[in-house]
Amino acid sequence: MDPHKSTVTLLFIFSLLSLHYTAIYGDSSILLLDSPTRRYFRHSSDQSVSLSAAEIGATASVLLGFAPSSTLTSTSSSKLNEVLMPNPFDRPRAMLMVEVTGAEESQLIADSDRTPSSNVLRIKVEGNQRVDIQLPDEEVSMVSLNGVSSDAECSDKELSDFASWLGGSYVEDASQPLNGELVIPMANGAFLRLHMSERADREFSTSLVLLLNNIRGAMEVHQVLTKSERSPAELIIGRFDGIKALRDRYGKEGITQSGLQVFVNSISKVFDSLQAAYQGQVVGLIAHGGWVESEPENMFHVRLTSRPSARLLEEIEASPASIIIAEIVFVRLTLAWTTGIILLISTILGIYFLLNMPITKDTLLYSNVKLD
Repeated sequence: MDPHKSTVTLLFIFSLLSLHYTAIYGDSSILLLDSPTRRYFRHSSDQSVSLSAAEIGATASVLLGFAPSSTLTSTSSSKLNEVLMPNPFDRPRAMLMVEVTGAEESQLIADSDRTPSSNVLRIKVEGNQRVDIQLPDEEVSMVSLNGVSSDAECSDKELSDFASWLGGSYVEDASQPLNGELVIPMANGAFLRLHMSERADREFSTSLVLLLNNIRGAMEVHQVLTKSERSPAELIIGRFDGIKALRDRYGKEGITQSGLQVFVNSISKVFDSLQAAYQGQVVGLIAHGGWVESEPENMFHVRLTSRPSARLLEEIEASPASIIIAEIVFVRLTLAWTTGIILLISTILGIYFLLNMPITKDTLLYSNVKLD
């Protein structure tokens, strides 16, 4: 990816995930990250598109190559046409979906207004409902970015590798694991220092390392799927609570703001790696947690459904009216077969007695016939 475009994308994401308070509750946005080599979204200088939760879910389904819900209205379909490119045969079929808790959306900074050609599309969210996404189970490979415990999945070596990846360093504590100091350089020349002895610092660092490792794991799964005959859609989905941990400990400014910049830098770099691994056939969706009514609840709910068999379809579609019709048809067929069998037996008996009837003068049939 072009370094200039990558920097522009980073600034754009950071401006939208700013921690400044939004006065209007529910006035939230999501970010759609487009491929730099393929265009899956319509980009315009006036990014004033707004979508409801149901329309966001339908957008995700279409990007993964599936038809949206049948309950989608014509008005909602028109909104999707304003966001997505018109070619239904050219969909990425791979999506990175990350929910960030603790970051509140703010207005665009002045520099973002000069980047209409960037690969980021801002969508305003209508309401505060959860986004439900329904996908067929057998045609989707879903990778979760969240583990059971970030501390158990992370080590000092991984923290050191992460720091080096961002141009920083990690000083281990020989007396105790996961007790060192993580130093990350910032764009303004300052340094973010996170001490693993602090619970909030450790939760932010280890959860971010786990998130990035799982994204890289999704790339490995993709490589395996490309070599197999099965080619399902791929959904990489997760939730990042590290910013919330910093905000609860330090407030909205200072270390928390710097931690947000580190998160944005990391997502920007790993998304470039995703683009290379998927050959441009992947898009991203980043949203800040907080628009849903219940904060502990995930804003994205993916439901995988299996396709019913033909026999199950017949059982499901059976109704009292169809049962009554079947009973009537059965009675009519029984009467028809019974009548047919009786007529057949009667015909056979008639022919038998006719052929074996004695021929005499006294016979009624030959009463008027003279025989020698």
